[in-house]
Amino acid sequence: MIVLNLHIYRYGDAVHRYQKEIVRLIKLSTPVLIASVAQTGMGFVDTVMAGGVSATDMAAVAIAASVWLPSVLFGVGLLMALVPVVAQLNGSGKSKKVPFEIHQGIYLALIVSVPIMLILYNAGFIIAAMDVEPELFEKTQGYLHAVLWAAPAFLLFQALRSFCEGLSLTTPAMIIGFIGLAANIPLNWMFVYGEMGAPALGGVGCGVATAIVYWLMFVTMVIYTFIAPKLRRVNLYENWNKPQAKEIYRLFKLGLPVALSIFFEVTLFAAVALLVSPLGSIVVAAHQVAINFSSLIFMVPMSIAIAVSIRVGHKLGENDLEGAKIASFCGLAFGLMMACCTAVLTFIFRENIAYLYSDNKEVVELAVSLMLLAVIYQCTDAVQVVAAGALRGYKDMTAIFKCTFVSYWIVGLPAGYILGMTDWIIEPMGVYGFWIGFIGGLTTAAILLSLRLRWLQKNPSQIDMEVDELQIMH
Repeated sequence: MIVLNLHIYRYGDAVHRYQKEIVRLIKLSTPVLIASVAQTGMGFVDTVMAGGVSATDMAAVAIAASVWLPSVLFGVGLLMALVPVVAQLNGSGKSKKVPFEIHQGIYLALIVSVPIMLILYNAGFIIAAMDVEPELFEKTQGYLHAVLWAAPAFLLFQALRSFCEGLSLTTPAMIIGFIGLAANIPLNWMFVYGEMGAPALGGVGCGVATAIVYWLMFVTMVIYTFIAPKLRRVNLYENWNKPQAKEIYRLFKLGLPVALSIFFEVTLFAAVALLVSPLGSIVVAAHQVAINFSSLIFMVPMSIAIAVSIRVGHKLGENDLEGAKIASFCGLAFGLMMACCTAVLTFIFRENIAYLYSDNKEVVELAVSLMLLAVIYQCTDAVQVVAAGALRGYKDMTAIFKCTFVSYWIVGLPAGYILGMTDWIIEPMGVYGFWIGFIGGLTTAAILLSLRLRWLQKNPSQIDMEVDELQIMH
């Protein structure tokens, strides 16, 4: 009887730990989700307002986003490595060492923003190579020349956001995200339609508005991190550290696999936007509608992934391997459950959703059919992003890079191109073939990343528990 009671007690204790972990993940991920939805909502606003001018303006925003997003998200990926670093320092009681890491991260953000701006300024030759219509080319290039000024602000904001999230403060980014969204709507209205004395720039105006908004968000985040009572114990601005080349390089090296993995996933979608551009503005616009909504839905598992990364890093800082394992499992289960819910809702309301973006019947009909394919990959997409978040918490960055490269560029994009543009297997399927490629790539990523996570947890000697290595140069 004593043994039975002991087993019951242990079982009850385990259930309680899992329940507490899920509650923590919900508390952390909810503000991240809302912030991400607000940020993605800006893309929604851009798409809708540009679509209100013409299908060409809407397509220009879509094609420009396929260049702008991979470029800037590469920089964001580099800076996301700060989250587990800060979380481990916080979990191990070494939060006073956090400012040094963030200062070096800010220097890294400034350095990386320079080549990103140059790429965006000179990206016209990429678009020209796709043989798009002249008017579409001019509008796309104009958008890129406007939005490139957002790059430094976006990356500096991300460095400060990583600082807050590493300390388990996810609400500030949520509030500032809504400030950005609230500002984006009237700014788009002004610069897209030429209201209040501003020039009527059409789709190009979306780029102007985006640049202004991200500088506003960065300044707001600086003010918050300067005055927030919860951050006084860290004193981010009290003693500013000079740039340390070795430390900046180490952060770059730590974040590079994450940046490349994000880059590979984003460019999978971006490359498709470019490859389908010769199929006409209707196809590009419909593809943009489906991708934009899918990106909005993707924010749900992505927010859970960020929360899992924070929790795993914090638990490793406490030297609690079992706690890190529980955080990973709860994140995967929660992410999969939410993906099932969003998949059902997408299936039911797909036509209503498409009409929110455009009233062009041809665009809506094609977008609705593409959303059916998006329903299929939502579950595997959730698994792969949450598994990657857990691996970031373990600082197993290189594995993420390898798995995503194979999944997206060896499986996903080649399969999509073969099915969409060639007759090697069947008659060319056009844009549908590329979406089937998405399904194949994301499913492969889910399998590979989950297997890697499981292997790492079974081999704890391979887990990076070091929290002092990055502070050698103090």
